[in-house]
Amino acid sequence: MTTTVRRIADEVLSLRETEREELLSWLADYEIAHPDRWDKDIERDSLPGGRLDSLLNRVREDIAAGRTKPLDEVINNA
Repeated sequence: MTTTVRRIADEVLSLRETEREELLSWLADYEIAHPDRWDKDIERDSLPGGRLDSLLNRVREDIAAGRTKPLDEVINNA
C-alpha cells in the first residue's frame, strides 16, 4: 500500500461510523457514475456495428435455432 493510500485508510478508520457510511455511500455513487473503461468499451462494442456485432449475431442465431440451453439448466448440471 502506498504512503498516500495508507494515510487515507488511517483517516477513514478514524471516522465516526456515520461518517464512514456517508463516505461509502459517496464511493458507491461515484463508481456508478464513473464506470470503468472496460465497461465503456463493452458497451460501445455491443452496439450495432460494434466489434462484438458478429459474435452477438451468431449467439442470436444459435438461440433461434435451439442450439443453446437455459442458464439455470447448465448451472444445475455443473
